[in-house]
Amino acid sequence: MNRNNEDYRSPAVPALTKTLLEDVKKIFKTTSGTPFLIPTTGTGAWESALTNTLSPGDRTISFLIGQFSLLWIDQQQRLNFNVDVIESEWGQGANLDILASKLAADSGHTIKAICIVHNETATGVTNDLSKVRKLLGKCII
Repeated sequence: MNRNNEDYRSPAVPALTKTLLEDVKKIFKTTSGTPFLIPTTGTGAWESALTNTLSPGDRTISFLIGQFSLLWIDQQQRLNFNVDVIESEWGQGANLDILASKLAADSGHTIKAICIVHNETATGVTNDLSKVRKLLGKCII
């Protein structure tokens, strides 16, 4: 712990992480899974998650509550998703009452993803993900 972070682009990273990949299996209690690392920034992780779970034209709901959520919405739009933006004053957090209304009105199940920043570090807001999960649980057939 008493050393600088390794640059994720460094040629030393593969050797450093090889043993960690086996340890990750223990954390997830699997012997057959194949863990992998994505050597990227948080923005790269967002892109990987979005492009591996959604398709262009898919409808997403995303909350605009600060700088990081703004960047995530921009990325979704550039990936050609149909982004339904719920805006809140920065520093207020996600308006989950509007989410509940949108989910209730989605009788055709056109919403493919809810994109919400858990901790919007630009404003210090932490969103209530347990409440989001409960809202999603109410709309599953």
